[in-house]
Amino acid sequence: MSIRALLPVAVLSVLLIGALAWHLGAGAHAVPPRAVISALLSGGESYDAAVIAGIRLPRALGAMLAGASLSAAGALMQGATRNPLAEPGLFGLLAGAALAVVAAQGVFGLGAPSLVPLLAAFGALVGALMVWGLTTAAGGGAGMLTPVLAGAAVSAFLAALTTLLNLVDERNFEDLRVWLSGSLAGLRMPVVGMVAPWALAGLAAALLLAPKLTVLSLGDESAQGLGVPVARIRVLTLVAVVVLTASAVALAGPLAFVGLTVPHAARLTFGSDYTRLLPASIALGAIYLLAADTVGRTLIAPAEISTGILTALVGAPVFVALLKVRG
Repeated sequence: MSIRALLPVAVLSVLLIGALAWHLGAGAHAVPPRAVISALLSGGESYDAAVIAGIRLPRALGAMLAGASLSAAGALMQGATRNPLAEPGLFGLLAGAALAVVAAQGVFGLGAPSLVPLLAAFGALVGALMVWGLTTAAGGGAGMLTPVLAGAAVSAFLAALTTLLNLVDERNFEDLRVWLSGSLAGLRMPVVGMVAPWALAGLAAALLLAPKLTVLSLGDESAQGLGVPVARIRVLTLVAVVVLTASAVALAGPLAFVGLTVPHAARLTFGSDYTRLLPASIALGAIYLLAADTVGRTLIAPAEISTGILTALVGAPVFVALLKVRG
C-alpha cells in the first residue's frame, strides 16, 4: 500500500487515539495522562483508576460504538436510497426506537437492559416502514424531500406518543429523561458488553455491503446489469441500519444528525466510493461522538450538556446547508 493511501488511515488513527485520550483524561476531575495510561494497563485501587475504569472507559467505548454505528447507518441509507439527506433521525428510526423502549418499560414493565437492543430494533424497523409507507403513498418518493417530509411527520407522531406515555407515567419519564435527550451518562461496562456484539455485527455487515452500494449509486438498471441484486441489497441494508440504530439507541439514546453530518464530512475527503467512505465514516463517527461527549462533560463542568443536544446544534446547520446545495 502506498504512502498516499496510508496517510488518511494514519491521520484517522491519530485523531481517534487523541480523542480517546482527551475523553478519558478530561472532566470535572482531570486525570493526568500518566494516570490514564497506568489505569488502562494495570488498573489499581486509586481514585483516578476507579474513575477511568468505572465511569469514563465504559462511556468512551459507548461513544465510539454509538458514533460509529450511527455514522455507518447514515452512510448506508444514503447509498441505498441515493438520497443525501437520509439518516436514522430524519427517517423516523430514532423516534421509533425511543418510543419502543419507553413503551416497553413504562407500559409493560420490560426494563431489563438485555431487552433494550431488541426493543429499539423493533421500534426502528416500525419507524422505517411507516416512512416507507408514507413515501410510497405520496407517489414513490420522487425527489429527495418527500421521504424527509414523511420522516418528519412520522418522527413528530412517534415523539408525541412518547411524550404522552411519559405524561401518563412520570416516574418512568424521570428514569429515562436524560437518556431521551441523547446521553451517555451513567453508562456502565455490562451494558457496553451486551450491546457491543450487535454494533460490531452491524458494522461488519456495513463493510461487506460497501462495494455493492458503490455499484448501486450508478442506478438500479446499471447495478442489475452488473449483477447486483438490487432488492436483496436494499433489504440487507435495511437490516444492517436497524441493527446499527438499535445499538446506538441502546447505548446513548436518540442522537440526532450524527448519521447525516459524519458521512458528508467523510465524503469531502474520501470521495463517494463506499469501500473508502464507509470505513472513514465509522472512524470519524467514533471520533466525533468522543469529542462531542467530552465537550458536553467539560464545557460547564461539573454540570453536563447532553451529547444529543450538541449533535443537534452541529447537525441542524449541516442539514440546512445540504438543503440549500441540493435545492
